[in-house]
Amino acid sequence: MSRSLPADLPGDPEVLRALVRRRDTGTRDDGHRIALVVAGGGMRGAYAGGMAHALDDAGLGGCFDVVYGSSAGAYIGAALLVGDGRGAAHIFFEDMACRAFADPRRAGRAPIVSLDHLLDHIMAVPKPMPWERLADRPLRVVATAADDLTGHVLHPRTPAEWKLALRATAAIPVVAGPAVELHGRRWIDGSVAEPLPVPRAIRDGATHVLALLNRTVPELRRADPGTGPARWARALDRLAPGLGSIAQESARHGPVLAVLDDAGHPGRAGVHLLAVTPATDEGVRGLTIDPVRVRRAADVGYAALTAALAAALAAA
Repeated sequence: MSRSLPADLPGDPEVLRALVRRRDTGTRDDGHRIALVVAGGGMRGAYAGGMAHALDDAGLGGCFDVVYGSSAGAYIGAALLVGDGRGAAHIFFEDMACRAFADPRRAGRAPIVSLDHLLDHIMAVPKPMPWERLADRPLRVVATAADDLTGHVLHPRTPAEWKLALRATAAIPVVAGPAVELHGRRWIDGSVAEPLPVPRAIRDGATHVLALLNRTVPELRRADPGTGPARWARALDRLAPGLGSIAQESARHGPVLAVLDDAGHPGRAGVHLLAVTPATDEGVRGLTIDPVRVRRAADVGYAALTAALAAALAAA
């Protein structure tokens, strides 16, 4: 990336202003289709969880026409749409930052990440998910087809299928359990194909897109998409299809970053697009379970969305 790039991603604050108008008027007769896109990334999701918490506190959580999420982003989107933005943030440091959820010492004998603990304990007891309420919520869970590694939106119809969909979008062979079968196909982590489904939201007709990211701008720009999978990534794919793609994060984020980092990109023509990023890197990675660091990440995310909202309204 060129050193002449601005410090922030070029974004349009009109996205947040449109949400505020909906909140204040209580109507959606504005002709817009406003989409929220939430990034995945395991425990990195604490940043976006904090942003979702801030959206909820600002009364904006119910103002979106559609919400897209891959992996952790789908969980955050689900919590926000059922009115639990606070839980979307607090689940990371209060419940998931523990060895019962993520423990590398299990490698070779069990998944490092326990989706069973997340879905059957955390989302049943301390942070219960009202699965039946997702049926009428505009959540688009993105998963990757295990056979050809293409991204798709799942279409669960029952509470049991919603639970399967949330498992499918986070299933990482070897790391977080095997592929999940739903509607006749096998699915793995949505972030393999679509780590941030902004292009999908635009293709689906969004006029306004708010993207919640889990990486700082310098971290995003340091990644070089390259020209193809590295040799070590191909080796991981031989071990478990999709695993190399998961590990090679730069290659997955490159195409989306091209859209986010260029206001004139043809992929965002005519669309109001705003990406909110953490201001600081708190050292939280996909498997970080230090609750202090994870809470700081959630706080940084909350502050980033709050600051973006204040700036958008000040410039109105």
